[in-house]
Amino acid sequence: MFSSAGQIQQLFGSFESLKIMIVGDVMIDTYLKGIVDRISPEAPVPVVALRQKEDLLGGAANVALNIKALGAEPLLYSIIGDDNQGKELIELLDKEGISSSGIIKSHDRITTTKYRIIGNKVQMLRVDHETVEDLSQSEEVQLLDIIRSGLKQLKPSVVILQDYNKGVLTEAVIGGIIHEANLSGIPVVVDPKRENFFTYQSVSLFKPNLKEIREGLKIEVDPRSEVSLDRAADKLHELLKAETIMITLSDEGVYVSQQIHNSRNSCILKAHVRNIADVSGAGDTVISVAALCIATEQSLDRLACLSNLAGGLVCEYVGVVPVKKSELLSEAIKLLVDPS
Repeated sequence: MFSSAGQIQQLFGSFESLKIMIVGDVMIDTYLKGIVDRISPEAPVPVVALRQKEDLLGGAANVALNIKALGAEPLLYSIIGDDNQGKELIELLDKEGISSSGIIKSHDRITTTKYRIIGNKVQMLRVDHETVEDLSQSEEVQLLDIIRSGLKQLKPSVVILQDYNKGVLTEAVIGGIIHEANLSGIPVVVDPKRENFFTYQSVSLFKPNLKEIREGLKIEVDPRSEVSLDRAADKLHELLKAETIMITLSDEGVYVSQQIHNSRNSCILKAHVRNIADVSGAGDTVISVAALCIATEQSLDRLACLSNLAGGLVCEYVGVVPVKKSELLSEAIKLLVDPS
């Protein structure tokens, strides 16, 4: 908690001096919106009369959007296809004022695009056009070279590894980034997926969701039981040597555990009551706020409270959207100032 509104305002103001490196799978989220008023004569499926097409930045690019929306400078690194979708993704980054200098184009890959078909304001279908194979060895070397250069020249406050299992974050890339960041004393925060779950060794913060931790550890975890969550966190601290574990629990809120030397501190924070419209992209917002809190050396309590609040706020909007800084600031002042 915070002792005053001024303390929160000062924290939010400090974000503007930060540079945050984001590495991971970038993509385009395309929304095809229309109305449904008949069934196709060709098959028993609805016909959507298209009224609107909307292209948004997704994956690690949405994390970059969140970082920028909160006032910090995002440094985005990834590999995309040398295709029309890749060209469009670069244009979307330029439109948002996010540098694409860390984006490599590959002739051997396609740019991940998720097409969501929306009929009468209801998502009816999603079509994924993507490459999920790991980067080639030459692509790994190329990506690591520009990341090393970025770490040395741009000196980010934190590195975010945003994994969507699309092949950018391979074992070699993950290990190389963590090694270089640790040598430079730069904290690394991770939003993992199952494939490389245990590759993220010795990071500052590891943020799986409930599904990922169940699949990764192959154990049942009760989101309402702190004992159950403590057991899972203990296992992760042991296996990953991660300082902080944050488990997002969907509508149950978040759980955090921090282990420094032989001392561990943990708690569950309940979700704030919201009108949930869409949970897409909430994890991107949570990891973004957590990274900024680590960069500004906030306490575990503040990190958890702000991340939990931000993740809930974006769920009130349809589609993958970044958090609004003014809205998060207003809600934080209203809900996170200690009345005593």
